[in-house]
Amino acid sequence: MIAAYTVHISSLSSKGKDMRIDVVSYCKKIKGVTVLDNINYSFESGKVYGLQGKNGSGKTMLLRAVSGLIFPTSGYASVNGQVLGTDIAFPRSIGLLIENPSFIGKYTGIKNLTMLAGIRNKVGKDEVADALIKVGLDPKDRRPYRKYSLGMKQRLAIACAIMERPRVILLDEPINALDPSGVECVERILCEKKKEGALVIIACHDKSEMRELADVVITLAEGRIVSSEAVAV
Repeated sequence: MIAAYTVHISSLSSKGKDMRIDVVSYCKKIKGVTVLDNINYSFESGKVYGLQGKNGSGKTMLLRAVSGLIFPTSGYASVNGQVLGTDIAFPRSIGLLIENPSFIGKYTGIKNLTMLAGIRNKVGKDEVADALIKVGLDPKDRRPYRKYSLGMKQRLAIACAIMERPRVILLDEPINALDPSGVECVERILCEKKKEGALVIIACHDKSEMRELADVVITLAEGRIVSSEAVAV
């Protein structure tokens, strides 16, 4: 199975339109434990939103909620007015990296991504190669994925999330395992996607890096949003 939690749902009719995600009175309980507690927030295109908080604070669960990977116990999340799980299963144009990326070990990076791109046939080899270059990988590298370093695996996962220029991009710890050059690649990509009008949400445990990457920093604790702060330019 390719990328258990590295998901890319390709661009459909929403390309070029403003995106808005509304999370309304969203609660989620798993085995009796509240993991998201009355979340109310609106995300708009053209911005990078950063989620910060301790492990277990709800960052990843919120990413899952706005991507349609979990269903609420109560409340809802909607994308441009369409309720996830009712009107649509997923945002119609989304690139997603959640938890540990995983690809087919015997294939090269470009073959893995080309296979995924073939699901919808929205982009070709040139666009796939361009995504690899953006994250600092060589499209002509013949090494199989199993021989990639942790940093290379992370770069490939980010390339997967952006290769079809989705309108919504969700990245969980995108700079994890990256060296300084990799972090710079992520910064450039986020800046580019923001200028293109994408709606970007990232989770990051590094507070100093978060303020470099995000326009708005949202702090979570025990499944609740405790603060939202615009980052000074």
